[in-house]
Parts: sequence; C-alpha cells; structure tokens
Amino acid sequence: MAVLNVNPTRMELTNLKRKLVTARRGHKLLKDKRDELMRRFMELVRENKALRVKVEADIHAANTHMAVARSVMDEAALDVALMMPTQEMSLEITQKNVMSVLIPQYDAKFKTADANDIYSYGFAFTSADLDEAVGSLSDILPDLLRLAELEKSCQLMAAEIEKTRRRVNALEHVMIPQYEETIKYITMKLDENERSTTTRLMKVKDMMLEQAHHYEQ
Repeated sequence: MAVLNVNPTRMELTNLKRKLVTARRGHKLLKDKRDELMRRFMELVRENKALRVKVEADIHAANTHMAVARSVMDEAALDVALMMPTQEMSLEITQKNVMSVLIPQYDAKFKTADANDIYSYGFAFTSADLDEAVGSLSDILPDLLRLAELEKSCQLMAAEIEKTRRRVNALEHVMIPQYEETIKYITMKLDENERSTTTRLMKVKDMMLEQAHHYEQ
C-alpha cells in the first residue's frame, strides 16, 4: 500500500491518527447502513415479487373478461359504453426518507367515493363480463400503485446500496490501510531521527569530555 505524501512530523502523525479514528468510525457506520439497507431492500424485493405475481394474475383475469365482453358485444356499443367515464382520479406523490433514500409514495384521490361511479354506462345493454372487467381493473389499481412504489423503491435502494458499498470498500481497502502505513512510516522515521539525535548528542558529549580532559592535562 502506497504511503501518503506527507512530512514525517509529530504534528502530521497526530493529524493522521485523528483521521484514522474518524475513518474507522465512518467505516463502521457505513457498514451498518449498508447492512440495514440490504435488509430493507430484501423485504421490498420479496413483497415486490409476491405483489407482481398477484397483479399479473388479476390483469390476466380482467383481460379475459374484456375479451369475452368484446366477443358478445357490438364493437360500437362497447366503444360508446366506455366513451364517457364518470369517475376521475388524481395522484398525489410524496416521499419518505428511509436510510437517506427518498422513496416515493403514491396516494390516489377519487372525485367521488361512490364505488359504482367506475361504471360509465347503464347495465341494460352491456355484458356482465364488461362489468367484471371494469370492476377488476378498478380493484387492481391500488395494487398497481403499490407495485410502482416498490419497483421505484427497489431501484433507488439498489443504487444507494451500491454507492455505500463503494464507500465502504474505499475506506476498508484504500484509505484506512494508507493511513496505517503512513502512521507506521512516520513513527519509524521519527524513531530513526530520535536515535540519530541521541547518537549525535552522545558523540558531542564524548568530544566535550575529551576536550575537557585535554585541557586538564
């Protein structure tokens, strides 16, 4: 591991030790965050998988009813029946913070609370299968919105997990080893300088003693 390009001084050694402590603390926090993100991500993935299976089955059933309705009703009559919807829906989108990830939340608002407003036609000249198809599609809507939430949440969490994983790896395999190696290098350099200084002082002492001895003679 390469040593950082710093001056081997005691002040720099103190700064590096402080940075190493901070890096280790940050590494632990990021690992905890990554693990918790993974746990929540797996929960969302499992819910997403189960809900997708249910939604696809419900859509298939609704399409089957619609196909039957098309086969027993005149095409023009079917178009007229679905031409003027009486129910309106608006979608309110909010966000929820989960481990620093802003995941979406969808809330459907309907113009009226009457469930029968989904039928924009009279029942006298329409097929029962059309009623089943329209009712099924209306019932599927909450699950579709929840599925959209889950899909987007999984996408955002996966991106955050990858970003956090890169940061953890950078700290674990690059920054912390660099700090440790640099601290070791500076410590060795300071010890070497201290030994050199001690040797010089001893040499000077010997020279001074020898000079004083000669003066006495």
